[in-house]
Amino acid sequence: MAYSERLASRIRNILGEDEDVDERNMFGGLAFMVRGHMCCGLIRDDVMLRLGADRAEDALRERHVRPMDFTGRPMKGYVFVSAPGVKTDAKLARWLRLAREFIETLPPK
Repeated sequence: MAYSERLASRIRNILGEDEDVDERNMFGGLAFMVRGHMCCGLIRDDVMLRLGADRAEDALRERHVRPMDFTGRPMKGYVFVSAPGVKTDAKLARWLRLAREFIETLPPK
């Protein structure tokens, strides 16, 4: 699977030059790790976000959001946001902020 290089660039710009951010090829796409934890990623034009169980459940009530599901069984605490949901930098930044806030609750790896 490929991913949108343009969207990857937008994510890099928002996450910034933080030494705690690392990129890895995962799930046939690109994952962004923060402090050693998967924070967000890309598969095609979809943004994957790790929000934690409560925020993910809340996020599923929003437009353009669906459960993260590769195997027929959704991964708890993760969601996909389709391209229209991250069309502007402000929308993308909001989602990335929520994911990063969850990662900050986890101990560093």
